[in-house]
Amino acid sequence: MSRILRINTREKRYSFESPSPELQALGGRALTSKMILNEVPATCHPLSQFNKLIFAPGLLSGTPAANSGRLSIGAKSPLTGGIKESNTGGLVSQKLARLGIKALVLEDKPIDDAYSIIVIKKDSVEILPADDYLGTTNGDMIAKLWERFGKRVGVASIGPAGEQRLTGASIQFADPKGHPGRAAGRGGLGAVMGSKKIKAIVVDDGGADKLTLHDPDAFKAANQKWADLLRNHPVSGQGLPAYGTAVLVNVINEAGALPTQNFRSGRFEFAGDISGETLAANIEQRGGIVSEGCHPGCVIRCSQVYHDKDNNYLTSGFEYETIWAFGAHCMIKDLDDIARMDRLCDDVGVDTIETGVTIGVAMEGGLIPWGDSKAAIELLKKVGTGDPMGKIIGNGAAFTGQALGVDRVPVVKKQALPAYDPRAVKAVGVTYATTPMGADHTAGYGVCQNILNVGGTIDPLKKEHNVEISKDLQIATAAIDAAGLCLFVAFPVLDHAEGLQLIVDMLNAQYGLSLGASDVVQLGISILKDEHEFNRLAGFTAKDDRLPDMFKEVFPPHNTTWDFTDDELMKAKTF
Repeated sequence: MSRILRINTREKRYSFESPSPELQALGGRALTSKMILNEVPATCHPLSQFNKLIFAPGLLSGTPAANSGRLSIGAKSPLTGGIKESNTGGLVSQKLARLGIKALVLEDKPIDDAYSIIVIKKDSVEILPADDYLGTTNGDMIAKLWERFGKRVGVASIGPAGEQRLTGASIQFADPKGHPGRAAGRGGLGAVMGSKKIKAIVVDDGGADKLTLHDPDAFKAANQKWADLLRNHPVSGQGLPAYGTAVLVNVINEAGALPTQNFRSGRFEFAGDISGETLAANIEQRGGIVSEGCHPGCVIRCSQVYHDKDNNYLTSGFEYETIWAFGAHCMIKDLDDIARMDRLCDDVGVDTIETGVTIGVAMEGGLIPWGDSKAAIELLKKVGTGDPMGKIIGNGAAFTGQALGVDRVPVVKKQALPAYDPRAVKAVGVTYATTPMGADHTAGYGVCQNILNVGGTIDPLKKEHNVEISKDLQIATAAIDAAGLCLFVAFPVLDHAEGLQLIVDMLNAQYGLSLGASDVVQLGISILKDEHEFNRLAGFTAKDDRLPDMFKEVFPPHNTTWDFTDDELMKAKTF
């Protein structure tokens, strides 16, 4: 029987409860968003005692299902002021699921400045003092906790940015090798964890029984087909394992959609220098790891370990979005320096998309020169130190733009846009505008049909069908997040009719249900309705579902512009 673990961070006490009938059938994002809507006042300050931070494994997490190790973290976002679900890999999701913990809820807020570590085991929950760890970066924090509790435990921690409650702060998770390369990055949830004075969470599933499956044979058969589907798709089975997500650098650049110099053009002259092909070649030459999973049970294996020129570990989980944000967006072509910035972000605990875009806004404001990677590194080093400029940068692109008097700030709901220009990948632009999460490519990845020709082909430069594509993908993504599956399973699911049915088959075999594909669609719709309702209660209106005026500019090389009306965009939110 799965339980909800609630921890009162003020009183330093915990309790277990059985989920209500409304929550029993939910997991992952479906559970976090429902609980935030039900339990968090939408108008509260995100760093107040009234906000809650919820960690929820997906419905399939803890089972042998391929790529089912994702974790949803939910709260009211300090960055956007709306609801937030941030999604990550690592070890925590499957360990919580195996301990029978459906959700971990951090509530209330200490009245003093004493920090704690939460340690969750099969037969105990401890809330231990953590003041000795204050100021410790995430890489060192994970190493110390693995030394103290063993290398089998899952770890979630905040760095100095989270301690300072900066709105760009992330929660970092140990990957299977103990690197802090997995993050719940978007939305500033590390600041919420900092407000609760929780430095780290340790999850030890030692001695836990395997999850009981209602029909093990049916589950095994469906999972085998599912894993084969993932391995055999050209994107999830070939492109991503070979070059990581950075395989997209050359692809998106060739499509004229790689935002360059703060979204002024769609092509970067030095894209080849920061491409997935260059990344993989460097790794092979320097003795790193080209392909590995970010959590146990991953068969796509798009993560990697990147070494410097002296063959020393530099960073891991080196993603396309990070490479773009510090690279083409900032006109930086030195891949090693971009890797150093990735490592700095992981250690201090800030989102790489938000922070990379922020560095570009700082360049826009004349604080440092375009393309100057050394100056960018020095600026980034100030984050988490208490330096006033570090506090500005660590609070994200919108805050930094305001501080520097910049009017060209690429954000929606105060969250920085990711690595696809909305004028050249219009389905993603619709997602940026209309997702309740703020600008977020993962909420409805229209790159599939617009660029990769996965799940069909829709012209990325025209308005036709792109609202519908974004809407359908937002629904599907919400359901995938609820299941605890990696977003990249969407590629074979979109291309193969049996993909969705295999997910349904695994859920039915696990829980003894008789779901159909339409039930999964309805789950996705219900999640989005909950999230939009929270934002409505928080005061969001149609004006918050618009892109900044900078996107009315004509965008080379295709000379397109952002031309959707409020009424057209509203169709993506009408269910």
